[in-house]
Amino acid sequence: MRYRLAEDAKPQLTLLLIATVLTVALWFIPFADYLVYPIRLFVTFIHEGSHALVGFLTGGSVQSLTVGADGSGVVYSVPSGFLGAIATSSAGYLGTTAFGVLLLFLIRKQFSAKKVLLGIAGFIGLMTVLFGVLSPIFNIFSLQVGVTNVLFTAIVGALLTGGLFALGKYASVKTANFAVAFLAVQCLLNSLLDLKTLFFINAPLVGSEIGNDAVNMANATGLPAFAWVMIWIGVSVLMISVGLRLYAVSQKGKQYDLPFED
Repeated sequence: MRYRLAEDAKPQLTLLLIATVLTVALWFIPFADYLVYPIRLFVTFIHEGSHALVGFLTGGSVQSLTVGADGSGVVYSVPSGFLGAIATSSAGYLGTTAFGVLLLFLIRKQFSAKKVLLGIAGFIGLMTVLFGVLSPIFNIFSLQVGVTNVLFTAIVGALLTGGLFALGKYASVKTANFAVAFLAVQCLLNSLLDLKTLFFINAPLVGSEIGNDAVNMANATGLPAFAWVMIWIGVSVLMISVGLRLYAVSQKGKQYDLPFED
């Protein structure tokens, strides 16, 4: 199958490349961590929100969703059955990747970036209210996180929701387009970076005893945590590969040439 770069994708691809270059450049700028701190919290919200949403949709009980000041996060839930446990534990990393791919799809299909930002604001707001505030209140006697964590999560969720809503409501079209592209890149790259960290945490012989999603999967299935990390990396790379191909290329004929070949 022969593919070529779609003409109508070139402006969007340029936008995506700019967002990617900016993201990578920020990694090497001193004190840039302070600049991207809200983005780190946003990605954490997507990660933990994916856990909570999948846990809820599979019939589990979500007791709390919290985001830490260091950019970490945790969801306490009681999954419904074996499949529910697998889906909930896998949802964090794969959900973040899928979210980034979804944003690429929406950009490619020329959905209104301002409406996309409003939709993201709604998602963050809903996760904050349902699982960051109400769930801890309803499970106060079995709550495994402190009040300070719940309060921080509520504040961060409100600020992210308000900021995304303001962008969607008042930003120019160009600014909104760049914001969606930047958030897509952040989700995809941070998901891969987090999986790399998880890889070393669970690597045979050199790994640590830190609790994480892969360990939860190992406890639920008996398959080693490192194996689950490799599975998640493979699925994430596959999703990103398919998403980028659908985003950037158009089919030209049934020839078995390399992708993107002119």
